[in-house]
Amino acid sequence: MHWPERNTNFFGKRNYKHDVNEKWEDNFKEVIEVLDGFVKDGKIRHYGVSNETFWGLMRHLEESKINKTTRCKTIQNPYSLLNRTFEINLAEVSQRENVGLLAYSPLGFGTLSGKYLDGNLPENTRLKLFPAYSRYTSKQAHILTQKYAELAKELNMSLAHLALAFVNQQSFLTSNIIGATTMQQLKENISSIEVELSDEILNKIDEIQELQPNPAP
Repeated sequence: MHWPERNTNFFGKRNYKHDVNEKWEDNFKEVIEVLDGFVKDGKIRHYGVSNETFWGLMRHLEESKINKTTRCKTIQNPYSLLNRTFEINLAEVSQRENVGLLAYSPLGFGTLSGKYLDGNLPENTRLKLFPAYSRYTSKQAHILTQKYAELAKELNMSLAHLALAFVNQQSFLTSNIIGATTMQQLKENISSIEVELSDEILNKIDEIQELQPNPAP
């Protein structure tokens, strides 16, 4: 379920404003019943949601419990060093209800590889090809990326390894959705699973985040 069809906050939208004239009608029960039929027919094994909010995820779980239908198993939302909004309330639901996060954009469109620092904009990169993708290009995101790059250098590891290892170690994570253009990038991404961040390092990451929490929601 890639997007909520109701009016809500997703993909960087903040400051929810309710639309009293919204035409959407609550159809959670109907949608889940259809998905439940797919499961019983053997067409799918499970289903998950994406870009969903705390309210939306809880409605999915509530309806499946009340009607004894198939249950939402995963939630695919953004999560990275530059976007930790998942921790505000969805992380608790994820842990208590056993709905694992499929973290997308763990490198923030490549921003957390460090390749865009110092004003660089390499050819054939996502931000070069799609300049309208401004989610991770704010001044605040740039400042934090620089801070994380300095920490990675201090630890003698790549910024990508620091960023991906941070996501990998979250207890609510089911899968880290990596992306790569080259074989070298793919190998670096995969090898991040071998990186273990100590409590001291995680505390340093939190200190940096406190400078500008969630600069790329």
